Amino acid sequence: MNYPSIFNDVVGPVMRGPSSSHCAASLRIARICHDLMGGRISSIEIDFDPEGSLATTHKDQGSDMGLFGGFLGWEAHDERLVDSEMHLKGAGISYSIRIIELENKHPNAYQISLKNPWETHKVVAISTGGGMIEVVEIDGAKVSLAGDRFMTLVYADFQDQVMNYLKQAGDWDSLEALSGTSKMVLLTAQKPIDSILKEELTQIEGVNMIKEIRPVLPVLSSKNTQVPFITVEEMLAYNADKNLSLWELAVRYESQRGNISEEEVLAKMEQIRVILKNAVETGLKGTHFEDRILGPQSVKFKSMMEEKRLVDGDVLNRIIMYVSAIMEVKSSMGVIVAAPTAGSCGAMPGAVLGVADSLGLSEEETVKALLIAGLIGVFIAAHSTFAAEVGGCQAECGSGATMAAAALVYLGGGNLNQSLSAASMALQSSLGMICDPIGNRVEAPCLNRNVMAASNALSCANMALADYDHLIPLDEVIETMYEVGKSIPNTLRCTNLGGLSITKTAKEIEGKLASKQFFKSC
Repeated sequence: MNYPSIFNDVVGPVMRGPSSSHCAASLRIARICHDLMGGRISSIEIDFDPEGSLATTHKDQGSDMGLFGGFLGWEAHDERLVDSEMHLKGAGISYSIRIIELENKHPNAYQISLKNPWETHKVVAISTGGGMIEVVEIDGAKVSLAGDRFMTLVYADFQDQVMNYLKQAGDWDSLEALSGTSKMVLLTAQKPIDSILKEELTQIEGVNMIKEIRPVLPVLSSKNTQVPFITVEEMLAYNADKNLSLWELAVRYESQRGNISEEEVLAKMEQIRVILKNAVETGLKGTHFEDRILGPQSVKFKSMMEEKRLVDGDVLNRIIMYVSAIMEVKSSMGVIVAAPTAGSCGAMPGAVLGVADSLGLSEEETVKALLIAGLIGVFIAAHSTFAAEVGGCQAECGSGATMAAAALVYLGGGNLNQSLSAASMALQSSLGMICDPIGNRVEAPCLNRNVMAASNALSCANMALADYDHLIPLDEVIETMYEVGKSIPNTLRCTNLGGLSITKTAKEIEGKLASKQFFKSC
């Protein structure tokens, strides 16, 4: 099993753009393509299936932007991303996008053909939600690669010779012979192969070329990756004789999962906390970006809150303000953390930071709460999905509410079982939520739903602190969410084909945005 990481799958990536499953995932897929071509690309053909989400959303929700940045080798938070198409053309790389029937029917499937004067390669990959990816085919050979290790592809006519040599040369995470349009040997490891080994490989008869592909995820995996638990039930059994708090269990999980020290885990989450806090502060100063539906609204909210002109509700109003500020930074191409996704990036962080600030809690306590949220997200990532294209908005905002509820109980002085109870109630309250962005942008009703998710989290946290009975264990609710998601029609799973997306006003907004883009390009 490929065990989720808090920093890979749940609280991350650090990125720009409207959607993690579109922008960050597409950039990561394209980064792998960039390395496969050795950074030398002349032309690209990008194919999407007409029945998938990307056929109708690839431009407006940022897949194109992410792809172009990735083909250039950029990171997901690069400030040039908004102009990535211009930079791609400036690099002399041509591209075309086709909507054609694909063999891979995942709603977020990418089929990419790459060329330069001396070689051609083809990659098929899917975005699995929250910026996570899986490469499923390289040059016709079936693979399953998450971008969490160093990969080396040795194209060779005589695979046995290469396999025998590599078996003697080192202890690799994986080593396998692949056959597609070309014969190759795939090696994965915790570090790149050294230059001497690479040179020796080139001397083996029949070796045509060697391709080195860098990881695109911050926390690496290995063949020996182990975790102490992967369900809530297993976690409770593990903790029966240890009496660890939920944040301590989160640290232990991530430390073992990533083979990093517990101090490193805490340091990484502190870095995330700083980015989240900066996003709130940036949003509250007012954000400006031409190509969006909603302008800055949190600034007025802050003013009215400080002037006591809103209905009283100090903690909730602070949460609303923080959620709005983070969402506005996202929509203005600022740096945010997909937690668990970009479309739901305001809910969990806005709730956690809002409550921590309202209660005057320390930065250290905020970090612990974020770790708790991350661990709850691990259970969702392992047994359900964060992708709205697969599970509707319950997978994004519903997951954000679930993660936040557990964290808020901790900030409120509650115990582990109360955190789990709050998480269960929050997800129960989110089941069936559809994904139908207005104007084909991840702004509205996304903002409202992020606020609703954070409000749901606060309510469920207080209910749990008062020992309300959640009845259904969190593991079972997570499984239910996945099953419910599969029953939501394709038109209501981020395809711009149903719900609010196809109302008269939404189509008028979409038309105006398209016209603005047309005149801007002219």
